[in-house]
Amino acid sequence: MASRNQLDHTVINVKATMPAAAATFTALGFTLTAQGRHTLGSINHLMMFGTDYMELLGIPEGEPHQRPDLTGALIGINGIVFKTTDVDAQFKHLEACGMAGDPPRAFSRPVDLGDSKPDAKFRTVTVRADVFPGGRVYYCEHGTPELLWRPEWQRHANRVVKMPEFVTVSEAAQEEAAKFAQLLGGAAAGGAVAFDGGKLSVLTPAQYQARYGDLASDMNGRKGIFGAMVCACDDMGPIKRILAAPPAGVRARETAGGVVARIDALDSVLEFVPA
Repeated sequence: MASRNQLDHTVINVKATMPAAAATFTALGFTLTAQGRHTLGSINHLMMFGTDYMELLGIPEGEPHQRPDLTGALIGINGIVFKTTDVDAQFKHLEACGMAGDPPRAFSRPVDLGDSKPDAKFRTVTVRADVFPGGRVYYCEHGTPELLWRPEWQRHANRVVKMPEFVTVSEAAQEEAAKFAQLLGGAAAGGAVAFDGGKLSVLTPAQYQARYGDLASDMNGRKGIFGAMVCACDDMGPIKRILAAPPAGVRARETAGGVVARIDALDSVLEFVPA
């Protein structure tokens, strides 16, 4: 199946707090694209890396939109997206796995390039919502990748170059790892499922708490959450300096392998490690 095991992007649902969220990520050393607006009414900022990216996704306060999936979800990490070059074939794969949700849909948004605003075009298909309780899992087919992966947006003061790991937490971790392995056409080994260039780690709540301590998100009675995004830096010096005196609303601590930051207002955990 075409590229179904390569990470495309991860999503943080910021709801109607986009200005504050964007300011926090800028203070953390990320280069953000100009605010975009989808045809569905949602708004976003992207942080582009080598082959993947992080997305702040929200809704414009007081304006109409067609994103009940955002308003009905909690603020925080709520999406992991894999690449595909054929979203229709991916839908058939989901049907074969018994995980299919709605059929593929297409949407677009203008991209501000300074002297022009061409439309970035996407087609997506989503895993049925009850399969992974932590959040949305879906595939994205980019019709215009050249409008997103641009050198001026891929350089970050914190030196992040990619996301090699995504951490999920589940009360039924073994079962969830097996589902991700089926979805990605791989195997679950030690609670981890490999994707092209990294891994998806499925932890029990106890394992998650042991890894992140007081910076971990609270399960709050949920059966599963998306617990952390791991970012690789080609130089750890800048992010360590930034987090030595973290921005307002961010708590951080160094670990044996890097540094972890928690953004309280977004209930989100970011772990920075050497590339």
